[in-house]
Amino acid sequence: MRTNFDFAPYRRATVGFDRLFDLLETGLRGDVADGYPPFDIVREGEDSYRITLAVAGFRPDEIELVAQPNQLIVIGKHAPEDDKREYLHRGIAARSFERRFQLADFIEVGEASFENGLLSVALKRVVPEAMKPRRIEIGGSPSREKIEPPKDKALEAA
Repeated sequence: MRTNFDFAPYRRATVGFDRLFDLLETGLRGDVADGYPPFDIVREGEDSYRITLAVAGFRPDEIELVAQPNQLIVIGKHAPEDDKREYLHRGIAARSFERRFQLADFIEVGEASFENGLLSVALKRVVPEAMKPRRIEIGGSPSREKIEPPKDKALEAA
C-alpha cells in the first residue's frame, strides 16, 4: 500500500484547508503507531466527550496535561526510583509516554480525574455565539419615495 501521498496540488487549488491537509499527512505518517498507553474516547452527550487513558503504574503527579488550541497532550514521566528492586517479571510498563489528541474546532478541555489507574479527561464543544447560526429577519419592501437632492442656497437667494 502506498503511504506517501502528495497533497501539494490540492493545497494550491484550495483556500483555508491547510489544517485538514496537515492532519491527513500526520495520519499517513503514522506518528502514533506505538499505541501506548491505550485509551478510549466516549461521547457522553451531544456536545460532551471523555478521553480515558489506562496509565497503570503512574501516580497523578507523574502525569502532565497540556491543552493547546486544537490539541491535547498527555505526558507521563516516571519519577526516578530510589530503591533498587530486582524484578523477576515486569509486566506493568514503566516507560515514559507522550500521547497527542487532535481536537476539533471549539472543543475545550475540562476537568481531569485519576482513579484506579485510569486518567479521565472531559471535553466539551463550546461554539461561540458569533459562530452559531442565526435567523435573519426579512424586512418590508424599500420605500419608493422620491429622494430630492439638497437645495443650493446660492440659487435660492437669486
